Amino acid sequence: MGFDITTLASDWDVKILRALSAFRVVEKLQILKKKLGEGDFDALGEIRQTVLQLAAPPELVKELKTKMLSSGMPWPGDEGEQRWEQAWTAIKKVWASKWNERAYFSTRKAKLDHEYLCMAVLVQEIINADYAFVIHTTNPSSGDSSEIYAEVVKGLGETLVGAYPGRALSFICKKNNLSSPQVLGYPSKPIALFIRRSIIFRSDSNGEDLEGYAGAGLYDSVPMDEEEKVVVDYSRDPLLNDGKFQQSILSSIAGAGKAIEELYRSPQDIEGVIRDGKVYVVQTRPQM
Repeated sequence: MGFDITTLASDWDVKILRALSAFRVVEKLQILKKKLGEGDFDALGEIRQTVLQLAAPPELVKELKTKMLSSGMPWPGDEGEQRWEQAWTAIKKVWASKWNERAYFSTRKAKLDHEYLCMAVLVQEIINADYAFVIHTTNPSSGDSSEIYAEVVKGLGETLVGAYPGRALSFICKKNNLSSPQVLGYPSKPIALFIRRSIIFRSDSNGEDLEGYAGAGLYDSVPMDEEEKVVVDYSRDPLLNDGKFQQSILSSIAGAGKAIEELYRSPQDIEGVIRDGKVYVVQTRPQM
């Protein structure tokens, strides 16, 4: 059985070039992190840009493809090399967000070693939500553990957890009376976000679980595709003008919160969405 020595040499050349490229990136990162440690905070932006120069190891690509397909998610590479590059860039942007200014200075303020923070990337298929919500299974304002507090926005949840102006719809609901949610405030957010079927890469750092350090929301979640911004017309929103629909949606959200709290046996901070009347939970963590 013969083989093509030219092809073999070419394969080795590619592997060597990849190794050299990775080494150069790592070397540059070490230099920049040293500058950062010496108080040169401009190095933060340079570090983020350097992380974006990383090339994807073939082993990582193979494993990621296997996991995504086995989970029923579309593999970006099946739509062409450009789609895979979009996905890989989004993954790197999540990693790079470890070195954003808010996150870095927050760790310094909390007297935490920034190097201790580790960043994983969660891969999730985006549901083009009708509504998004955040639940606190203990009312954070009153500390009442018998009462759920939640906020709801039109479209994707980024307008709720991100720096978007305006108020969300807010409500409370007693855990022993899920059919009677009470609206506290009506929404004023002018923009809702919607998106095609896509993938989002979400940050998951150990900083979100450190005592005395609220790392949640400091690091980036990056969708493959751009969201569409839509001006909200609340006069046509059934969540506001259809009492039966409102009661059904808010009760479903509260019911999900109660069920998850019972499952984990502790107060929870929960994010999720509503699509066609169904509740989808995106993530939950202990309520701080």
